[in-house]
Amino acid sequence: MIKVGSQNVLYPMPVTVVAALVDGKVNFVNIAHVGILNASAPHLISIGMNKSHYTNRGIKENRTFSVNLMPQEALMAVDFVGMASGHKTDKSGVFETFFGELGTAPLIASSAVSMECELYDTFDTPTHDLFIGKVIATYADEGVLTDEKVDLAKVRPLLFDMSSRKYWSLGAPIGDCWQAGRKYGV
Repeated sequence: MIKVGSQNVLYPMPVTVVAALVDGKVNFVNIAHVGILNASAPHLISIGMNKSHYTNRGIKENRTFSVNLMPQEALMAVDFVGMASGHKTDKSGVFETFFGELGTAPLIASSAVSMECELYDTFDTPTHDLFIGKVIATYADEGVLTDEKVDLAKVRPLLFDMSSRKYWSLGAPIGDCWQAGRKYGV
């Protein structure tokens, strides 16, 4: 092993489109820095967003947002909403939206999976807002479900790698969680 400096290499990450109302208009931004804080109820997720993002204002004002897991077929639109700034570009028509239980978190109709979130807390850093969201409801396209569970093979999610600056896709599963380790040392 050799030292390669201080690098964050926790990639690839799933690409999401975060949606929020900003001044009453839907805005979208491509965000890959997402995380799970609590896998059981209450379901808490985090999204790390540069303070320069237009969407941040809407999340803070309305205290709601959605996190949408987009399929590979949406690559061009997903990349576009990450490149175009809501400060200068009206992105409200890029995706068709609907509203769920909260009524103020736009959800993307063509998303494979959408999580409707209520702002739980915000952690302020010098360059980023870390939004903690409580998942109020999750919506899934029927075509990505197997036995009422989200099937990642059917979702075909986009993955993001900062070091190569490329989008990636999932490969085939290679083992079962909480099972493969049973064979360790045997």
